[in-house]
Amino acid sequence: MSAVRAALLLAAMGVAGCRPKGPAAPVATDHVELPPSYKFVPANITVRAGTPVTWTNHDHFTHSIRLLDDGRAVMVMRPDSSATFTFSHPGTHRFDCSFHPHDMHGVVVVTAP
Repeated sequence: MSAVRAALLLAAMGVAGCRPKGPAAPVATDHVELPPSYKFVPANITVRAGTPVTWTNHDHFTHSIRLLDDGRAVMVMRPDSSATFTFSHPGTHRFDCSFHPHDMHGVVVVTAP
């Protein structure tokens, strides 16, 4: 394939939305939903230090919030239940579902109050 054809193919893929996607920019919210889909929505959020963050499980399965950078605490949530944690220090705080860590993970970016 010629260099021109390769460039045109790459440009067409970009226009068609075939570009690899990185992590989404953090959303300013203190609520994260777990819809019936094995994911956190939104997965990446930002809050000010001292703000409680609540995760609500709307799925049909039990999930958890495992705080990877905050003592690895695990909060288990059965369907239709919630868990809340207050992040007191600025920084990047990773979390996942300890039952489904490959599919369900996210980040809370905590800013100064």
